[in-house]
Amino acid sequence: MAGYQRRTALSPTDVLAKADDFLPTLLGLSKSKGSSHGASFAGEEGTVTLSAHRHGPYTEVVASTDRLRTSKLDYEIQRFLN
Repeated sequence: MAGYQRRTALSPTDVLAKADDFLPTLLGLSKSKGSSHGASFAGEEGTVTLSAHRHGPYTEVVASTDRLRTSKLDYEIQRFLN
């Protein structure tokens, strides 16, 4: 229900590696799908789908959740993207 977008100098591989560390630890989410440009995580807090694509000097990261913007999941996703 909520979507977030950020740009970073990190590569898509680095972004997804950080998500692999951050999301299971803080939210108890498990990786349900993964590729070189995206991943999905699911758990009791909800579901988040990440995509990361390189565009020149930066990577565009898009995160979509199935929760309202006021949920713990959305708060932590915004924190991850910052």
